[in-house]
Amino acid sequence: MKQKDKESVWDYPRPPGIELYPGLIEIVHRGYNLASSSRVFRVLETSHPPVYYIPPEDVMMELLRKNGRTSLCEFKGMAVYFDLVTTEERINNAAWCYDNPRRGFEDIKGCLAFYPSKLEACYVDGEMVKAQEGDFYGGWITSNIEGPFKGGPGTRGW
Repeated sequence: MKQKDKESVWDYPRPPGIELYPGLIEIVHRGYNLASSSRVFRVLETSHPPVYYIPPEDVMMELLRKNGRTSLCEFKGMAVYFDLVTTEERINNAAWCYDNPRRGFEDIKGCLAFYPSKLEACYVDGEMVKAQEGDFYGGWITSNIEGPFKGGPGTRGW
């Protein structure tokens, strides 16, 4: 694994920025290789760990079911949510996407983002990520990402 430069989430932009991520993103859960892609975008926003958006062609879409939940991001637009459904279990709100993102975020249209807190393992270039605390933001924390993070300890009142 290549050593990455440290990134402070306090150096990320607000409003958020989007960039093509040049590495490999992988998600596995209970024997399923849910996603594997090197065609990923990441969204960077002040105080948040990165969120990775994976093209649906690189995701086992047959295991995802839209569930009717939505939420509104002031920057990206209306998100729709998916449950992960296998023969063994159903995980509510495991992933989300923007079917019609706002201007500036067109690149993530239809791409899936996953909550690492709800899945067995999510990897960035072979490194297993830690989940951002809480089940709202869905950020992926690797060893090169430095906080404090919105939603984490010491961030009351945000």
